[in-house]
Amino acid sequence: MTGLVILDRDGVINEDSADFIRTPRDWVALPGSLEAIALLNRSGFDVVVCTNQSGLARGLIDRENLEAIHRHMLAEIRAAGGDVRGIFVCPHGPGDDCECRKPRPGLLQQVAQRLGRPVLGSFVIGDSRRDLEAARAAGARPLLVRTGNGRRTAAALADESIPVFDDLLAAAKAIAGGGTR
Repeated sequence: MTGLVILDRDGVINEDSADFIRTPRDWVALPGSLEAIALLNRSGFDVVVCTNQSGLARGLIDRENLEAIHRHMLAEIRAAGGDVRGIFVCPHGPGDDCECRKPRPGLLQQVAQRLGRPVLGSFVIGDSRRDLEAARAAGARPLLVRTGNGRRTAAALADESIPVFDDLLAAAKAIAGGGTR
């Protein structure tokens, strides 16, 4: 069985925006992120994306635009030689008390159900505390990148056992090389 790597989207794969990513035009890959996904795939890892998208609940984006953004993202990833097995979205707002909004582990549990495999021991790469907490709650291994909100998160990180990388490509190289196992 191949390994599994679960990625946050905004701030990990693409540039984050305080104004939300609302159109495919707004989605801009971070340097090296597409190459990182292709490297993970070539190294025997399935990659999935788990993303909180409260812009849906806030009415800032609709499902049609979100799907267009994801089609654009997938086309960019595939053009770089990579692929993702699925994109899992929490459409709720911070006050909705759902199980799928990170830091809760619901999205990761959806990955396990849909792919028919546990996320226990899988890698979860994020740029915020909520990504790390969701990983821990699901029994996965959290990795932090300094892109997006990652520098601020790293500065406040009290848990020294969580590996921190400059970006997704650095994390992918460590995973592919067995440096995080």
